[in-house]
Amino acid sequence: MVSIVSVEVITSKIFFIRGKKVMIDRDLALLYEVTTKRLNEQVKRNIKRFPEDFMFQLTKSEKSELVANCDRFNAMKHSVVLPYAFTEQGVAMLSGVLNSDRAISVNIQIMRAFTQLRRMLLTNHDLRRKIEAMEKKYDKQFAIVFQAIKQLLEPPAAKPKPSIGFHT
Repeated sequence: MVSIVSVEVITSKIFFIRGKKVMIDRDLALLYEVTTKRLNEQVKRNIKRFPEDFMFQLTKSEKSELVANCDRFNAMKHSVVLPYAFTEQGVAMLSGVLNSDRAISVNIQIMRAFTQLRRMLLTNHDLRRKIEAMEKKYDKQFAIVFQAIKQLLEPPAAKPKPSIGFHT
C-alpha cells in the first residue's frame, strides 16, 4: 500500500501543548481533505467520543503563541474561533467519526508517526541517562584533578606581616 502522506509531514504537524503531543484541527482537516468546519461539526456531533484527554480547545494565549511560531497559521491570527487540539487518542477516534477511505489511510499514517515519535523520545531518554552516568563516573575519577585545579586558582593564604620598626 502506498502511503498517502509521509510520516515526516505528519510529524512536522505534531506539537507539544499542555505537556501533550497534539495535532491542530486545521492540520488534520488538510490531511483528511475536508474543511476544518466539517471536521469540527463531526466532532461536535460525536462529542461523547472526545473527552478532555482526547481533545481540548486552545486558549487565546496558546493560539497566539501557535500563530507566532508557525507561519502556516497566520490565517488564524484575526479569527475569533479558537482551534481544537487532538491527542493521539483523539486522532484515533477521528477515524470513526470521519468515515472515508482517505480518513482511514491518513489515520494509519498518523498513528505510525506518533509511534515513531514515541520511539525517538524513548531513545533520547536512554541516551541522556547514559551520558549522565558517564559524567558521574568521570566526575569521581577526575575529582582529584578538579581539586588540584581549584587549589591552584585560589590565592595563597596571607602570612602575617612583621611589623616594621623598633620593638622593645
